[in-house]
Amino acid sequence: MLIVMALTPSTMPALGTQAPTFSLPDIVTARTVSLDDVTGDKGVLVMFICGHCPFVVHVQSQLAQLGKDYRDSGVGIVAICSNDEGVSPRDSLANLKTQAEQQGFVFPYLKDDSQDVAKAYDAACTPDFFLYDASRKLVYRGQLDGARPGNDVPVDGKDLRAALDAVIAGKDIAEDQTPAVGCNIKWRNS
Repeated sequence: MLIVMALTPSTMPALGTQAPTFSLPDIVTARTVSLDDVTGDKGVLVMFICGHCPFVVHVQSQLAQLGKDYRDSGVGIVAICSNDEGVSPRDSLANLKTQAEQQGFVFPYLKDDSQDVAKAYDAACTPDFFLYDASRKLVYRGQLDGARPGNDVPVDGKDLRAALDAVIAGKDIAEDQTPAVGCNIKWRNS
């Protein structure tokens, strides 16, 4: 059965773009975490996720596994929720903390209340993935894999895992990348 949902694609910023800096509170520990804190000697993966989006819910166990599998790889991993809680109450700090704990996220899960970080990264959807090399240049912005709620594609993270493996090995990543799709980021009403 195919589930019909509104899809928002990733904006696909230019490869080679420098990773914007940030300093945000961790949802679980309440400590402030910066880009410097999470960047490994091979690079950093910045994921924009949330607690309610069916696309994130569909893949969140794979995100947790990815965190465990790449914990000691030299690539740092961080997740950020930029959704406005006023627009999406299910993305409250309490609900996001429960998500992180239930899924066993081993990476920092940060809250971007101002939404400035999402704007700096040109993030558009949840989930949205940005992989940077050791010099913090964007080398991958695309989908986790071809799985979507309602399709029969396995949630295995193959696209993002291939990009991570290439960064770790110091190999080039093909520039033809499939955009991530998901729910739009819930922007604050101005």
